[in-house]
Amino acid sequence: MGPLFIPWSRDRSRAVMAHPPPGSSRRALFVVLFGSLLAVAVVLRPLAISLFLAGVLGTALWPLEQRLTRILWGRKNLAAGILILLLLALIVAPVTALAIFIVRQGIEAVNFISDTVAESGIEGLLDRLPRSVGNALRALLGPVDAGTARDLAKRLQEGLSGITAQAATGVAALLTATGRIAFQWAMMLIALFFFLTNKEAILRWIDEASPLGEEQTHELIREFRGMTAAILRSTILTALLQSVVAVIGYYIVSLPAPVFFGALTFVFALVPAIGAASVCVLAALLLLLSGHPVSALFLALWGVVVVGLVDNLVKPWLIKGEVEMHGAVVFFALLGGLASLGAVGLLVGPLAVALFLALLRIYRRDYGDG
Repeated sequence: MGPLFIPWSRDRSRAVMAHPPPGSSRRALFVVLFGSLLAVAVVLRPLAISLFLAGVLGTALWPLEQRLTRILWGRKNLAAGILILLLLALIVAPVTALAIFIVRQGIEAVNFISDTVAESGIEGLLDRLPRSVGNALRALLGPVDAGTARDLAKRLQEGLSGITAQAATGVAALLTATGRIAFQWAMMLIALFFFLTNKEAILRWIDEASPLGEEQTHELIREFRGMTAAILRSTILTALLQSVVAVIGYYIVSLPAPVFFGALTFVFALVPAIGAASVCVLAALLLLLSGHPVSALFLALWGVVVVGLVDNLVKPWLIKGEVEMHGAVVFFALLGGLASLGAVGLLVGPLAVALFLALLRIYRRDYGDG
C-alpha cells in the first residue's frame, strides 16, 4: 500500500509550489486568525457583559480570595463559593426583593382604586385616601355634582382597565427581561467561580497567548487590576457616603425608619442604573402621600441635588487618587462609558482609557526615539 500523501513533484519548481513563501504563509495565517477571531466574537457576544463583569470582579476579589483560601487551609473552591454567596446576599437578593415589592404594591394600588371607585364612587375614594391628598384632589376638582361624579368614576375605571391590560403585557415583558437578567447573572457567577479557582492557569495562558513581551503583559495586567480595584473601592465608598448623606436628610424630615431607608440607599447606590437618589425620591413620595408636602419637596431636592452630587464629585476624586489619571479624564470616562454602554460603561469607560494610556506609556518607553 502506497503512502497516503503523494508530493506533487520532486523537482525544484514543484517543491516551491508545495511550500509557499513565508510572506504569503503569514498573510494566510493572519486571514484565518482574523476569521476565527470573528467567529469567537459572534459566539461570545451574548455573554460578553457577563464575562467582562466576572473578569472585573475576579480581578478585584483575588486578594480577598487568597486570604480566605489560607484561612480555609487551601480550599479554593470553598473560598470562591463563600465570596459568591456574599455577593448574592449583598446585591442580588436585596435588589430582586425590592423590585418584586414595588411591582406587587403597584398592582395592589390599582386594584384598590378600581374596587373603591366601583363600590363607593369618586367621593368614597377621596375619603379613603390620606386627608392631605384627598383635600388636594377635592380642591383641584372643585364642586362636583352627582352626574359629573358618575362620569368621572366611569372614566377612571376605564382608564384603570386599560392600565391593567397594559400591566399584564408589561409583566410578561418584565418576566422575559428578568429571565434574561437572571441568565446573565448566572453566567457571570459561574465565570467568576472559574476565574477565582483557576487564576494561576489563566495568568499563565495570558502570558503564553499574548503577543507582547512578558514584562509588558504583566504591566498591563497590573494596570487592569489597579484600575478595577480603584473603581470598585470608589463605588463602595461613594455608596456608603451617599447613604450617610441620605440618612441625614431622612432625619431632617423625620422620616420613619431612617436606618432602613439608609440601607436601601446603600444597596441602590451600588446599582448605577437606579442610583441612590431614587430611594430619596421614593421616600419623598411616601411623605407626600402621608400629608407632608414641604418635607417631601425638601427630601426630593436633597436626594437629587446633594446625594446625586456626591456620586458625580466623590467617585472621580477617589479613582483619581488611586491611579495615574487626571480627575477630568476620569470624570469624562465615567460619563462617556455610561452614555454609550449603560451601567456597565461605568467600568468599561475608565478601564478602556487606563489601558490606552498604559499602552501609550509602554510604547513610548520601549520603542520611542528617546
